[in-house]
Amino acid sequence: MPIEDEKTIEKILRDAKTIAVVGASPKPGRDSGTIARFLAGRGYTVLPVNPAYQDVFGMKCYPDLASTGAKIDIVDVFRRPDEIDPIIDEAIAVGASTVWLQLGVVNEEAAKRAEEAGLNVIMDLCIAVEHRRLIR
Repeated sequence: MPIEDEKTIEKILRDAKTIAVVGASPKPGRDSGTIARFLAGRGYTVLPVNPAYQDVFGMKCYPDLASTGAKIDIVDVFRRPDEIDPIIDEAIAVGASTVWLQLGVVNEEAAKRAEEAGLNVIMDLCIAVEHRRLIR
């Protein structure tokens, strides 16, 4: 069952240091790039992940999670629900702590697989909205 408890979500946000933003884009009007910059501005190490770009707003962009070589606390996902399965596989393989499926991204089966592998799962919530609401 994805995490909905605000105290747990707040703890995840407070404890996180590194956030990979899967689907990050430098295109104007794309929430993924705007939120990547928002998170970087809040002190997180942000790792954009998108094989289509070399960088996103001055941040080095990686083709996949494994290429980052980093310990990833949160994998923030901006992809369609039917594209989530391989991202969950990658998140499990790199030992991420939490998978955060952005607002509108719902994939119950993928969430269950992530949970069974020991990852926290937050689904259908915007990380920036929750950060603004819970972190003061």
